[in-house]
Amino acid sequence: MNETNGDVLKNETPLIEHWHELKRSKTAMAGLIIILLFIVVGLFAPLLVPMDPLEQNIEMRKTPPMTAGYILGTDDLGRDMLSRLIYGARISMIIGVIAVGIALFFGIIIGMVSAYYGGIVDKIIMRLVDIMLAFPYILLTIVIVAVLGPSLTNAMIAIGISQIPRYTRIVRASVLAEKENDYVLAERALGASDLELMFLSILPNCLAPISVQATLGFGSAILESAGLSFLGLGAQPPTPEWGLMIASSKEFVTNAWWIVTFPGIATLLAVLGFNLLGDGLRDILDPRMRD
Repeated sequence: MNETNGDVLKNETPLIEHWHELKRSKTAMAGLIIILLFIVVGLFAPLLVPMDPLEQNIEMRKTPPMTAGYILGTDDLGRDMLSRLIYGARISMIIGVIAVGIALFFGIIIGMVSAYYGGIVDKIIMRLVDIMLAFPYILLTIVIVAVLGPSLTNAMIAIGISQIPRYTRIVRASVLAEKENDYVLAERALGASDLELMFLSILPNCLAPISVQATLGFGSAILESAGLSFLGLGAQPPTPEWGLMIASSKEFVTNAWWIVTFPGIATLLAVLGFNLLGDGLRDILDPRMRD
């Protein structure tokens, strides 16, 4: 019986093996559950909100939680906090997808080209990447938003652009380690084109570190977007975005704590979920971490 189970495990694909390893990590599973919860809440936000998140009721402004039917209370304009937090989850997930998508797309292409062709191409690209990395991450993001103009869309673009150097360096390092392997040389001898070698042969074998960085990048994107909104450079009123909710209610910390606290907790949980999952994936996909 044990031999049969062992044979089954040996025959499992790497993806299934990684899933079994992930399930054994309590912290990674906790992060995954948190992320799935936010995704579900974001997807079904219109069905879950008890009322319109933009509807104002001045007579009920700064109503405490669990009062007059408001589970999490109301803000300074009488808007339902629970409804705004639920829609904020949708916005945060969209921010993560777009910002990480931009960084992934350009980072993979730039890093792949840099490592595959090497020489002067590699030197020029990496010097440009070094220049971008010389700027503090948040400062570079603020500069880009200032050029594009304050808005949630421009904030997502700025965050994505700011993360491109990270992905570029990760992809470049992975491709350098893979491009001289026997399978690449064999496919090149069989007449495979550069594009086929780069994106069909080499890239699939570089997905492990990219996946880890992308997972961590989601948390960073949500946190940076909240920071930009807090500074007035991201989402603009009356958008129910967590960072903007904190910024617009910071003066009520002493007499209406819930207006600031609940968006802060939501941001904390979302970032924590992605970080826990990212750490778990790193432990599973990096052989050195497992050893």
